[in-house]
Amino acid sequence: MTRATPAEHVAQNGFTVHTRGRGFSEVTDKVAELVAVSGVHTGIVNVFTAHTSCSLLISENADPSVRADLERWFTRAVPDGDAIFQHDAEGPDDMPSHVRAILTGVSLTIPVHGGKPQLGTWQGIYLWEHRVDPHQRKVVVTVFGH
Repeated sequence: MTRATPAEHVAQNGFTVHTRGRGFSEVTDKVAELVAVSGVHTGIVNVFTAHTSCSLLISENADPSVRADLERWFTRAVPDGDAIFQHDAEGPDDMPSHVRAILTGVSLTIPVHGGKPQLGTWQGIYLWEHRVDPHQRKVVVTVFGH
């Protein structure tokens, strides 16, 4: 027996994040805005950045010391200028930025219900710039559902 389901809908849009250099830029509101205008009530949203030296993550959004602690931990775990890295074409933060992006990831998938991303009370969506210098980072938001 085949069940009738509401028509699936896909919407895709994007935005640019102007970073100040290494650190976090919260993009929760921008993602939520694109989900709201997508027309999708129930489904998923995929957030993706096409860069190899920044990443996307869901993190605590109430206490900024959480993000500061993450930055300090990564500074210790993947230090700039480490002699084990050969790839340093763009400076001492080049390869460490790639390692950080690989470890944390460049995409997120979040459930959508009621036309909103279903984040927890203390969760926020962040673009994490791993390079020391400011960059312009493109983010693509794709919403699937009905």
